[in-house]
Amino acid sequence: MPFFKIAVFVSGGGTNLQAIIDRINDDSLSGVSIAGVIASRAGTFAEQRAAKAQLPFKIVNRRDYSDLAAYDKAILDALAPWQPDLIVLAGFLSLLGPAVIAAYRNRIINIHPSLIPSFCGPGLYGIRPHQAALDYGVKVSGATVHVVDEHYDQGPIVMQKAVEVWPDDTPQTLQLRIMQEAEQIILPQAIALFAAGRVRIKGRRAIIEEANL
Repeated sequence: MPFFKIAVFVSGGGTNLQAIIDRINDDSLSGVSIAGVIASRAGTFAEQRAAKAQLPFKIVNRRDYSDLAAYDKAILDALAPWQPDLIVLAGFLSLLGPAVIAAYRNRIINIHPSLIPSFCGPGLYGIRPHQAALDYGVKVSGATVHVVDEHYDQGPIVMQKAVEVWPDDTPQTLQLRIMQEAEQIILPQAIALFAAGRVRIKGRRAIIEEANL
């Protein structure tokens, strides 16, 4: 049986990329392979993680292209040799354009560090959703895996996991706990659901089908 191939997009440290690599290596993600990794800029620690895992790696920087159409073409050209079944945005901070979305409709997922629809949308990335959660005074936050469409953080929700907010949390401590207790758990789980063909998109909903026994 052929592997279910994913392409992982990164912009920074690559902690979620590492979680995927680890789950493949321990057979939690059996039947899944990483066809390649695309970074939005050079010099990330994610690049070192990809190199250590001997994964194909490419850099496609939005700033190198005059417009979104040219950037989209560069992304699609980079993906073409890999032919991924699923694109996984694992801390990827660039907005994909309509040509990429259309080519991989309902086959792109993103991990966002909040419980969407709270603390999401343009400008809310990295440490900012955690700062916003603390400023608002919420008692729980968490992470969301959602299907990517043409708008920031608005596609159908596949999985969510809540994490308690502690009274003495800083944005940094909350970020680390959500990363470890939510993001790195549900992102591999969501990939496994897609690999098993168990995700069906119907309008705003991502419906998880029962597993075939």
